[in-house]
Amino acid sequence: MNAPVKSADLDVTLRSAVRVWLRVALLSFGGPTGQIAVMHRILVEEKKWIGEARFLHALNYCMLLPGPEAQQLATYIGWLMHRSAGGLVAGGLFIVPGVVSIMALSWIYALYGKVGAVSALFFGLKAAIIAVVLQAVIRIGKRALRSNLMRGIAVASFVAIFFFAVPFPLIVALAACIGFTAVRIGGGGATGGAAAHGAPAQHSVEDGRTLLGEHLPPHATGSARQALAVAALWLALWLVPVVAIVAVLGSGNVYAEIAVFFSKMAVVTFGGAYAVLAYVAQQAVEHYRWLAPPEMLDGLGLAESTPGPLIMVLQFVGFMGAYRAPGDLPPLLAGTLGGLLATWVTFAPCFLWIFLGAPFIERLRGNASLSGALSAITAAVVGVVANLAVWFLIHTLFREVHPFRAGLLSFDMPSLASIEPLALTLSIATILATFVLRAGMVTVLGGAAAAGLALYLAGLIG
Repeated sequence: MNAPVKSADLDVTLRSAVRVWLRVALLSFGGPTGQIAVMHRILVEEKKWIGEARFLHALNYCMLLPGPEAQQLATYIGWLMHRSAGGLVAGGLFIVPGVVSIMALSWIYALYGKVGAVSALFFGLKAAIIAVVLQAVIRIGKRALRSNLMRGIAVASFVAIFFFAVPFPLIVALAACIGFTAVRIGGGGATGGAAAHGAPAQHSVEDGRTLLGEHLPPHATGSARQALAVAALWLALWLVPVVAIVAVLGSGNVYAEIAVFFSKMAVVTFGGAYAVLAYVAQQAVEHYRWLAPPEMLDGLGLAESTPGPLIMVLQFVGFMGAYRAPGDLPPLLAGTLGGLLATWVTFAPCFLWIFLGAPFIERLRGNASLSGALSAITAAVVGVVANLAVWFLIHTLFREVHPFRAGLLSFDMPSLASIEPLALTLSIATILATFVLRAGMVTVLGGAAAAGLALYLAGLIG
């Protein structure tokens, strides 16, 4: 057993915490699985700010919420340590590197994206994305699918969302009910115990030997008055700008569409970044036509190759939507405003969910029924991420994709004759590099982009 950690060694001021949260943000590449692993390594194993059980309890709550779970987890732990100021610092710093880098890359993409060499780089990145998402499926699955019930939920989730277009909120609600009921009837063994992803279980740190310990902080004793004040403040910060934009510009304006659409996403897209992208990709491409499927893949490649939440791809989507409908503004300025607007309405609700719900969730630590419901939701997310992997695979490897509709069946059907041999070859290479050679995410993305450029220079792609 490890020796107890002295509290004097763990006395952390908000000012010193800023440096740690900035370090977490700058190392947060590769989507939510990698980001959560970084937080676990630094906050649990290295700094011992929080214990294993408490970390997983917070993560499972964030998995339940709509929006990016990694950023919300950072906000939750920052709030636990230093109240609302700590949550704002942790959650805000987590997204700043991504905001800056994605905006710069969006400008480059808009100005030079059709240049052959730039297009070749994105050709390589799109092939690597398949390996990235497959790795996410496996990482989440290893931790979430620890019983036959959880595996069944994952399979049913994939079939429901891919073949029948069942809304993800309905999938989440049904999964939560199943997990809750299974624990009530059969105990924790029915769900395989609490599930989470991204945090290696072999380095367990007991809650009692950390800075936060096992006790409930004074600011975590939520009350109705506190909840109403938090809700009023953050709902105003989030929705007042949306209402003002719609009132002034009209509902058909691109900024109104961006504000309303991404505000809806903030409410209904449960299951973390990969679940959000599965729905946003379909709506942004098929309904609003802000960008084409290959461009959505390009945006995901940008988000995967930069620090910060994977959900920062939504800034790219908002940028491209406004860039192509600038009105009286210069296109780049219009795109910048559209990207920042998408970012604001995406992340402002994240702070609302944490500051409003975390005090009550902290009081429910150890509740077996709640853990069962959260575990089932995580299992459903595995199916949704698998759906995203198949969606990316189809739109990367095939030039022609046609919608298939037959009764309740509704999915994208690729034309097998339109397969892209070079994209297939590069995708297989990135999968082998990821799973056989165990190359890091940055290495795989960089190698794939370099391969795309080499194919262009060799005259094999246009």
